[in-house]
Amino acid sequence: MSGHSKWSTIKRKKAANDARRGAVFTRLAKEIAVAAREGGGDPEVNFALRLAVDRAKEANMPKDNIERSVRRGTGEDKSEAQFEQITYEAYAPHGVALMIEVITDNRNRTVADIRHLLTSSNGSMGETGSVAWQFNRAAYFGFPPNGLSPEKVFELAVEAGADDVTLEDYIEIIGPVDAFKEISDRLKGAGIKPEEAELIWLPNTPMTLSGEETVQVARLIERLEELDDVRAVYSNLDLDEEAVELLETA
Repeated sequence: MSGHSKWSTIKRKKAANDARRGAVFTRLAKEIAVAAREGGGDPEVNFALRLAVDRAKEANMPKDNIERSVRRGTGEDKSEAQFEQITYEAYAPHGVALMIEVITDNRNRTVADIRHLLTSSNGSMGETGSVAWQFNRAAYFGFPPNGLSPEKVFELAVEAGADDVTLEDYIEIIGPVDAFKEISDRLKGAGIKPEEAELIWLPNTPMTLSGEETVQVARLIERLEELDDVRAVYSNLDLDEEAVELLETA
């Protein structure tokens, strides 16, 4: 299981005990609004919007909330401030690189909140380009095998343009950004519904720290992700088994 999947597994377990559904809806509404603004309000034509709406439905977000978010993005609802999506580059303690994706209607507030958390944890904001070179943008899909044929999943993924397929206790498919829609459509056609389907920042060279150092960085990442404006945080920190156990029990 890759580092990205280990992070996702830990987050899912924590989320199971987290009652912050309102915060989840807020973030999903922002994603929908940004996708609608950039590609229009029709999910059949705007794939990013379709993906955001699907995630919202999975989270049981009310239909009215979804439609209102679409209208906000397309500009039909002018009573609300408009969102923008930004990626900030930063460093956590011990030199761990961070890519912080945000969706905000006030970038000054967002930067101040992020900078405060980084500084208080011995991290720092980075200049544009200072961190991004350590990552590649990639399409990512993850789901449990659930009796699926590994050979068929592998064949489907490769034919759709995937670069890498992991067939273990958790199936992961990684491919170029421009293959996202094709892989998604092929999975859907095969009746496979991924638990995760998104564009991620994939580290070129994962970094390993001691267990205690890993927990220190993970705590900062969790605090960043709890900010209302932060959509996701990606790092080049790898997780060994000791770190996974520490994080799951902490």
